[in-house]
Amino acid sequence: MSTKHSFAQRAELSHEHPLKNYLLHLISVKKTNLCLSADVNSTTTLLRLAEDVGDYICVLKTHADIVDDFGSRTVKGLRDISRRKKFLIFEDRKFGDIGSTVQQQYTRGPLAIASWAHIVNAHVFPGPDIVKALKAGAAEALRALRQSVETEISVGTPTISDNGEDDDDESEQEEKQNKGKAKSGIQRTGSVVTTTTIYQTVEHPGQKRPPPQSPGSPPLVDPELEEALARLSDPPLERGLLLFAQMSSKGNLMDESYTEACIELAKNHRDFVMGFIAQRNLNETAQDNFLSLTPGVKLGAPGQSTGDGLGQQYRTPESVIKGDGCDIIIVGRGITEAKNRKKEAEKYRMEAWKAYEARLGPTARS
Repeated sequence: MSTKHSFAQRAELSHEHPLKNYLLHLISVKKTNLCLSADVNSTTTLLRLAEDVGDYICVLKTHADIVDDFGSRTVKGLRDISRRKKFLIFEDRKFGDIGSTVQQQYTRGPLAIASWAHIVNAHVFPGPDIVKALKAGAAEALRALRQSVETEISVGTPTISDNGEDDDDESEQEEKQNKGKAKSGIQRTGSVVTTTTIYQTVEHPGQKRPPPQSPGSPPLVDPELEEALARLSDPPLERGLLLFAQMSSKGNLMDESYTEACIELAKNHRDFVMGFIAQRNLNETAQDNFLSLTPGVKLGAPGQSTGDGLGQQYRTPESVIKGDGCDIIIVGRGITEAKNRKKEAEKYRMEAWKAYEARLGPTARS
């Protein structure tokens, strides 16, 4: 599919993957192709970060295994914020083992990733069966989630007190109760809603988002956009996979033949593989509608280093989106280490969206 197709057009032209289509529609409505990489070590920090930047992103990328107190409290908080702020959760697990192992890593254990993360990613060096295994795990999770439909009564974001501590006195007890609950191996970490279409009108009384912009700055959204976001339903329960096709680190071993193998594997599993972690657009034919999510993006001042001294090589949103036709930029420290994370997230959002609109050209935007 051409890089001149808008996100809205791509959502209409292809219906092979419900979650991918939802994300394409979400990006188009919310006008953001920014993914935040939240590499933090506590639930409090993670949820506060999600609250701060949730209005500016389409995807939040997590590393659950580095969150020291990860548990049901974390999952409930992420789920609530993602629903209110309208973004998907992407667990950056980078699966890379034999099929049986990755399937259990995906569906079982203390993380039970498939029960809460909309998207995960994987390396393909173990061979094509890694995709089959994760796909089967996603199907298992989907069955468990659909059987676990229940009414949300008290699920919400844990209160964060002024001293930075969580005010959830029952969190530790809840975490213990949740361990080993589900026979299917899917940890039931909160409520689940039924699958709906992405165009269904859903009312959220009392949950209208406050304007995300700083005082005096141009508004990120207008009333029409706020109304469109309010009409956007919760995402479908289906899960999605991104294949690790290219890396941004210096000296990585993912050569062109490896990338081509990823592309062919994705084409064989279009109903599960949403796209790639890549440095350029990898759609080869008119039928291809894969997303390219690109890490290693940073806004830098002239003369500033383009790396972090540890192999990471940075590029600008314009280079990634307009130059190489990628879809979503992944930004971490450029936002998380900023003095004003909201302001910096809005800056990245604007630059990435401007690059996307420039790529489309004046007559192709919609």
